[in-house]
Amino acid sequence: MKIVCATNMPFVEEAFRNLGDPVVIEGRDIGPDHVRDAEILALRSTTKVDKRLLAGSKVRFVGTATIGTDHMDIPYMEEHGIHWCFAPGCNANSVSEYFTTALLCLASRHGFTIEGKTLGVVGVGNVGKRVAAKGEALGMRVLRNDPPRERNGDRLPGETFVSLEQVLAESDVLTFHVPLTKTGPDKTLGLANAGFLERLKPSCILFNAARGPVLATDALLRSMDTGKVPHCVIDTWEGEPDYRTDLLARVDLGSPHIAGHSFEGKVMGTVMVFEEACRFLGIKCDWDVEPLLPPPVVPEIRLDVTGRKDESVLWELVHRVYDIEGDDARFRATAKLPDEKRIRQFDLLRSNYPVRREFRFTRVELTGASPSLVKKVSGLGFTTA
Repeated sequence: MKIVCATNMPFVEEAFRNLGDPVVIEGRDIGPDHVRDAEILALRSTTKVDKRLLAGSKVRFVGTATIGTDHMDIPYMEEHGIHWCFAPGCNANSVSEYFTTALLCLASRHGFTIEGKTLGVVGVGNVGKRVAAKGEALGMRVLRNDPPRERNGDRLPGETFVSLEQVLAESDVLTFHVPLTKTGPDKTLGLANAGFLERLKPSCILFNAARGPVLATDALLRSMDTGKVPHCVIDTWEGEPDYRTDLLARVDLGSPHIAGHSFEGKVMGTVMVFEEACRFLGIKCDWDVEPLLPPPVVPEIRLDVTGRKDESVLWELVHRVYDIEGDDARFRATAKLPDEKRIRQFDLLRSNYPVRREFRFTRVELTGASPSLVKKVSGLGFTTA
């Protein structure tokens, strides 16, 4: 059985060789000729899964190792009896650590204090819940906005939702964690347009690590021109991989859609798709990825923090584990390339992304730390002594 797999899925070949003959191809290059005689596809969001790709093929199962499905024509697959799955929550913790690291980086660069500020989270699903928790660990007041969950009564104990108007009016930091939806009452395509941005609290810091088309680029640039949005972090871009270089030149931190690319996040996506493929085929799933995992890059950090401010310590910790400024520098280096090469580099940066391990794999031992600092370190996910 032929199985077509996309690159940038760790251990995908090791997993799917238990089911057949995997062929690994760059995701954006996968075309009809590759899948015509394949029965299973294991992909990521760079592959457009639609009639053009699938018509006339033998494909009967498609799994995407991502939390989003806007690259998949689900009605077409269901109409033609093709089983599909995605990987909700696989990289939620990775995105929350990206957000945490970026926010601490901005605070260090621009000399502001995070604790006591108000964080607005638009979209409180698997990712948004974790981002909200990280914000609270940093001492922020968190406002959660999620109309679908609110309507459905899907509320965790102690969780409160507020209106979008309140989020816009009161948030010092605003971050999006919504899916891309193009129709209906919860349409997110172009959600953050000129009118949306005009209603922001003055000097709001903006993050987008959801989907590029959620945020209108021209409107954002105008808001940055007026000072309404003084600082911005963008991981997902309108038109990607053909991102706007004029926006990259203006943001504090930019990255090529890699917020969810921690090693664990990508591995879990592979595992979830493989396990669903096993269920679909009626085969016992007995493949174990654990023996293949490499040791932590930064297994331990010991610091004497006597007399230091909490957020200075937190920035040092996260920066040692995750070099987000390195991500930004590598991405900016592509902006001056000829367009065709620049666009290609967007995907290459993603597929060749360096190993980034999550905070929980680093043990932190602090000397001279207050109980509140230790609680923050633990709340961000580190293992504490």
